[in-house]
Amino acid sequence: MRSFFDKAVPGIFVLLWSTGFIGSKLGAPHIEPFVFLTIRFSLVLPVMLALAMVLRASWPRRGTEWAHCFIAGVLIHGVYLGGIFYAIDNGMPAGITALFLGLQPLLTALLAGPVLGEKVAPRHWLGLAVGALGLLLVVGPRIGGADAADFSTGNVLACLAAAAGIAVGTIYQKRFVVGIDLIPGTLVQYFGALALVMPLSMLEGWQIDWTGELIIAMTWLVLVLSIGAVLLLMVLIKRGSASRVSSLFYLAPVATAVEGYLLFGETLSLVQVLGAALVIGALLIIRERRIGTRRTPA
Repeated sequence: MRSFFDKAVPGIFVLLWSTGFIGSKLGAPHIEPFVFLTIRFSLVLPVMLALAMVLRASWPRRGTEWAHCFIAGVLIHGVYLGGIFYAIDNGMPAGITALFLGLQPLLTALLAGPVLGEKVAPRHWLGLAVGALGLLLVVGPRIGGADAADFSTGNVLACLAAAAGIAVGTIYQKRFVVGIDLIPGTLVQYFGALALVMPLSMLEGWQIDWTGELIIAMTWLVLVLSIGAVLLLMVLIKRGSASRVSSLFYLAPVATAVEGYLLFGETLSLVQVLGAALVIGALLIIRERRIGTRRTPA
């Protein structure tokens, strides 16, 4: 049963994580980005607290453990989602945003060696390169409608910050937070994320149009993304190397493209199908052989 769970988790995670773009697309027209994230994280906190109490989870015991969870949350949830929501709200197409975020597996692999002592084998680098090419083919056809305004300095910097945030956050999580109980640790992470996005939301107008689409999007993003998918991500980081876990993010835009086709009638060209095949092939290359790790002192 454990073996089946371990094999199923990556696929379930990618499927859930990819729906984040769908939820954002539904909710974004009705609410400002940092207001959206502030409400989203605020709704997650009581749910996570209730789970921790019901499961009688063990809370971090030292101040450094609380601090590590807090910082990981600022990076993985605050910087990552804040950058994405800001860029998309200011006109950056989701396809281009996904292309920028394709830098994340490469950044993570580059950092995993010196920080975590992970040995990233040549097979893994080949898989990352093939995955990057496949991602470009998947999102490339969606870039054609973009104009120069979409590539404003603010949008580009926000996308780069998002990619760097989740890359560094994944490394930080693997290095400092793996020994902490999953649910309390994730709860503290959301306090970190909220500490970043709430002050930024004060710069916005807090004009919210509570349509059915926004309510559905908020409910989905809170329960399925911020709780379900994020807990799976924490499990993956705990059990696997950071560089291998990050490679799964190549699959998210592919899954999003398929979901867009099924839900919104968006077309899938032959080039995009070929790109999706390359991304899947890249993941098979990376996961074919277990990448060795060298333990570093805690």
